[in-house]
Amino acid sequence: MRVLLAEDDAKLGRLIKHMLEKEMVQVDWVLRGDTAIDYAIHSPYDVIILDWMMPGETGIEVCHYLRRQNYQGAILILTAKDAVSDRVLGLNTGADDYLVKPFEFAELIARIRALSRRSNVKLKEEILQIGSLIINRTTRSVQRGNDEIQLTVREFQLLDLLVQNRGHVVPREVLLDRIWGLDGNVSSNNLDAYVRLLRKKINLSDDDVELQNIRGIGFKLETHHVF
Repeated sequence: MRVLLAEDDAKLGRLIKHMLEKEMVQVDWVLRGDTAIDYAIHSPYDVIILDWMMPGETGIEVCHYLRRQNYQGAILILTAKDAVSDRVLGLNTGADDYLVKPFEFAELIARIRALSRRSNVKLKEEILQIGSLIINRTTRSVQRGNDEIQLTVREFQLLDLLVQNRGHVVPREVLLDRIWGLDGNVSSNNLDAYVRLLRKKINLSDDDVELQNIRGIGFKLETHHVF
């Protein structure tokens, strides 16, 4: 399961991320509402958790924006507001569920799993063909012809992020933040090593796909045939 957590309280956000990861949930954690919008648009999530009060955009504003963009994923609002009118506002804005702080972690994980089960009923496979590569973003698998290419979680995240931004340079800082998170102790040299391994595994040597190193900035995936 993959979750986007938008929580500007660093202590609480770090705790939620840690506890979810102990439950084998993959978590992307951001501190601002506008950043949450960017992540939600460019990456697939089973559930998005939005704190009501955040800088950039509030959780309610993020939820409202995503629903206006026809976002179909599950959204859970976290807030200290416990009035009935506030709950009604959150649900009417498009949230699927609403949890009042302080809360028990067991309740949070139970609600997340319930939302994930509901959203997965309607899930359709999202498949991209890039040159000779077939990328299934739902099962997070990669194939060339009938051969499956074994990628680690980090390698797939790297490929997926580059594919979603194909034709555009993705800065090193963005890759490090998106894949390893705010607390990730990963250097730019480590990123170079992951890119080299990815190149070797998917054999980016044909004319259809080219992974470019833009010196001093980041990486760009150029594709000549996208289906």
